[in-house]
Amino acid sequence: MKAVIQRAKDAKVTVNEEVIGKIDYGFVVLLGAAHEDTEEDADYLINKLVHLRIFEDEAGKMNLSLKDVEGEILSISQFTLYADTRKGRRPNFVKAAKPDKADKLYNYFNRKIEEQHGIHVETGEFGAMMDVQLTNEGPVTIIIDSKDR
Repeated sequence: MKAVIQRAKDAKVTVNEEVIGKIDYGFVVLLGAAHEDTEEDADYLINKLVHLRIFEDEAGKMNLSLKDVEGEILSISQFTLYADTRKGRRPNFVKAAKPDKADKLYNYFNRKIEEQHGIHVETGEFGAMMDVQLTNEGPVTIIIDSKDR
C-alpha cells in the first residue's frame, strides 16, 4: 500500500458539490492499494502514520506526531498512486487492486486508526469523483510505501 501524507491546517472533500468530509487540523492521506496488499500492509502504514513526527514543537522542530497534536485525518482512496507511466503517454493502473479488495483495505485502514488510536477519521467516497481542498502547512508532504520496510 502507498500513502501520500500531507500536513494540513484544514481540508475538505466534496462530491457533487456536497461536503462529505472535513477536518480542521491534521493529515490528508491519499491511500492506494495494490493487488498483493493485505491488512498487514495497512497495519504497517497505520503505525507509521500515527507516530510520524512531522508537526512542529514550541522550538519549531518537527518533533510532534498526529497523536501529540490531537489531529484528525481526511482519508481519500486513490488508486492512481499505482499509475505506471513508463510506456506511452496514458498511465495504466494494472498494479492497483481491484475495487472490491481496495475498498475493503481502505475501510480497514480507516476503522483501525479510529479503533486502535482514537484518531478521528473523515473520508471521501470510494470510487467517486471527488474534489479535495486543503491548506498544506509547510508544505509538508511525505510518501510511505508498505513495501519499503
